[in-house]
Amino acid sequence: MSAIDFSDVSKTYGDKAVVNALSFRVSPGQCFGLLGPNGAGKSTIARMILGMTAPDAGKITVLGVPVPAQARLARKGIGVVPQFDNLEPEFTVRENLLVYGRYFGMNTRKVEAVMPSLLEFARLESKVNARVSELSGGMKRRLTLARALINDPQLLVMDEPTTGLDPHARHLIWERLRSLLTRGKTIILTTHFMEEAERLCDRLCVLERGRSIAEGRPHDLIDELIGCEVIEIYGGDPHELESLVGPYADRVEISGETLFCYVSDPEQVRVRLRERAGLRILQRPPNLEDVFLRLTGREMEK
Repeated sequence: MSAIDFSDVSKTYGDKAVVNALSFRVSPGQCFGLLGPNGAGKSTIARMILGMTAPDAGKITVLGVPVPAQARLARKGIGVVPQFDNLEPEFTVRENLLVYGRYFGMNTRKVEAVMPSLLEFARLESKVNARVSELSGGMKRRLTLARALINDPQLLVMDEPTTGLDPHARHLIWERLRSLLTRGKTIILTTHFMEEAERLCDRLCVLERGRSIAEGRPHDLIDELIGCEVIEIYGGDPHELESLVGPYADRVEISGETLFCYVSDPEQVRVRLRERAGLRILQRPPNLEDVFLRLTGREMEK
């Protein structure tokens, strides 16, 4: 049985198709990523999984039950990390967990029994009596994640879980999410961070304007659609540079002031640039940003 099954799902607001004939399947124990810029439909898809938004067409099954028809039953097995923290700022860490536990019918004794393991997971043991308003952004995000686990859910729906965090806090959240995957949890992750998707996702769906434009394992997509080294060149006229090095590259793309050269033989391109002053040149392995640029002709818009 799939953890999530989307079948030809569409959602329109006014004359805008936010989700457009979208199909995907998420296996149990898998991290499935929905990758795309703001406005691609990621948050709407998350809301439909939770039964908070009804599709105009298509079928959705979550944890074996139809949604939104039986959304209340499905939500018993789901933990949610929303895009923006909705913690009670004047409550303590402990009080936030107690209140949320009651949403799932847990009494104080049951919440107190699981609280130590949740606080340890979130690295908040020393903050149990601190008010949320006293916590850092990273601590609040970890508390939101711990709160989502209070009912020991099979499925976690995470909408942009690391937006606004500094790199250290982001890496700590990634570490915690990887530990959940090793415990067999299923995660659906919406993100516009390429590195996040590449690090965490077993499979991902690349979205543009509510459509799926690619789906697969991150490294398979990179190998299939790029498959060579990338040289970024900026500091000059990208169109002039394209004429100079284009014949020696497998493919070139211009985005803003940057020329992206996809090359099997990087030295051929670098030789042509040695006499050009004022250029900044970066050679690197391909990544998901290159996949998005290849598919859409533009870099990911945050």
